[in-house]
Amino acid sequence: MTVTTSTAVTTSSTVTEPGWVQDWAAQGACRTSDPDELFVQGAAQNRAKTVCLGCVVRTECLADALDHRVEFGVWGGMTERERRALLKKRPNVQSWRRLLEAARTEHELAGSDADRRVG
Repeated sequence: MTVTTSTAVTTSSTVTEPGWVQDWAAQGACRTSDPDELFVQGAAQNRAKTVCLGCVVRTECLADALDHRVEFGVWGGMTERERRALLKKRPNVQSWRRLLEAARTEHELAGSDADRRVG
């Protein structure tokens, strides 16, 4: 099913639930980058992470990398070391997608509530 959502900025996307982009890789800010630039070591990882800044599917990318225990590269704005630390800190999370999706929904609802109070 193809649906246009408010989170999909440039194109319509396949979503499984409102707001979560299923085919996130097709919309990633990195889709036109050289993959070798995202699979680097040391200080170059911080440069690679800048590709993720402002990416509309950063959360989906990160959730996928965490759920699949991707060991290498920058995914969702996090290095492999940062992802390992997060996984170690939160070993009981069974689905990062569900957790991050719920957090996004809660954040969006809080923002819309604040907008109603101001407006």
